[in-house]
Amino acid sequence: MSTASVVRDDVSARLAASAVATASLHSDDDIRTWFAGAAKRNAVEVTPLPLDELPGWETCPETGDLRHVSGRFFSVRGIVVTRPGHWAPRWSQPIIVQPEVGILGFVAAEIDGVLHLLVQAKVEPGNAFGLQLAPTVQATRSNFTRVHQGNAVPYLEYFADPTAHRVVVDVLQSEQGSWFLRKQNRNVVVEVAGDVEAHEDFCWMTLRQLYAFLRERDVVNMDARTVLGCLPLTGPGVADAVAGSVAARSAVAAVLAASCDPEAGSVEDLTEVLSHLTVERSMADHTVVPVPLRDVERWHRDTHAVAHDSGRFFRMIGVGVRASGREVRSWSQPILAPAGEGLCGFLVARHAGVLHALAQLRVEPGFVDGVEFGPTVQCTPANYVGDHAAHRPPFLDALLPDDPARVHYDTLLSEEGGRFYHALTRYVVTEVDAGDLGPLPPGYVWLAPHQLSALARHPRYLDVQARSTLTCLHSLLAPR
Repeated sequence: MSTASVVRDDVSARLAASAVATASLHSDDDIRTWFAGAAKRNAVEVTPLPLDELPGWETCPETGDLRHVSGRFFSVRGIVVTRPGHWAPRWSQPIIVQPEVGILGFVAAEIDGVLHLLVQAKVEPGNAFGLQLAPTVQATRSNFTRVHQGNAVPYLEYFADPTAHRVVVDVLQSEQGSWFLRKQNRNVVVEVAGDVEAHEDFCWMTLRQLYAFLRERDVVNMDARTVLGCLPLTGPGVADAVAGSVAARSAVAAVLAASCDPEAGSVEDLTEVLSHLTVERSMADHTVVPVPLRDVERWHRDTHAVAHDSGRFFRMIGVGVRASGREVRSWSQPILAPAGEGLCGFLVARHAGVLHALAQLRVEPGFVDGVEFGPTVQCTPANYVGDHAAHRPPFLDALLPDDPARVHYDTLLSEEGGRFYHALTRYVVTEVDAGDLGPLPPGYVWLAPHQLSALARHPRYLDVQARSTLTCLHSLLAPR
């Protein structure tokens, strides 16, 4: 493969052209053949293990915290959360503490005039359906500094000194604030000039090809989705690229592409949007206090799990892993297993002809800044039955309407399989008439796609579920 020797400046238009391109280095059939071969090479075997019998892990005798004997990787501890005025004003829970900043990065290159991303076929112990498409590099600091004494991480050198290449995006972003405490990863895309060889379990793909896989059940992993959500798909070049492609046959693609241009306008300008976030952060009076894991209330530990007394929310379980195609072939670890399938999605509506997504300001105990924008709906519906039924999130029913023509995207995806076990989430984008929703509850804001993209290029403005859902929204640009 040969990449262009000159990196051009119109990156947004080139990203959009990649999203609708019919030409590519590899055909769609060739990529499926490669992926099937990678699945055979990258088998994983996961075995439940008692929490007290995880090699390399220990229970702290003073606190009951679960931690790695090296002091690296991550630990499982407890927190007490207070939220005055909330329907649940106080609770305690286990939480994953992983202070290291990892790298989630794509290498990009222009091949035969079309921008491609170097995609990795990767398996994680928590994956429900096996192999997934991942960024070029997906590694914690402990991984890429080789605390595990495993093999080196391929392509890491492209992210060690990004100034040696064209930086498309490079931003610290949060991860799940209900399950991680103050966790951040570097979301980065660098464009290189010159030849870059794709190793056996790596493949050059256009955005269109990635978006096509995103429409399939749980193929594109969370780490890829969060980085793709940070791409600068803004400006008039997006509409120009779509207009000249078969994607223009889709009315949704055309209006979305036009709405990616800041000149299209918005319900509120970006200064007002940021003011909503600043006010919410400054007024938030919730507290998060670390406590020993053994002191979390209404949670219990038995041989195989730390679980809530009600059976809701999640469990911390132990697993032993054997995997081929990894830097380390076998290991054991605690892993968080959600108690139900999640639901995340944007309601979208047209305001003066411009598509907007309804975002909510979310408070989560693990956020560094306390509050971030999330999608319209972000919940585990099974948690809102029985005595919690009265607290069902707003717009839950509107996201799943009786009319399927209103649903533009609906696919089962998963959260990160390295820390979460079978954490499946249904991602949905549904179009509504804004007037049918009535007055918005406090904390909900209409955002145009160009505003979402602008927010995603700054640290900790959009949560990981919003970035994933934005990627699902952007996938509507691609022809089906």
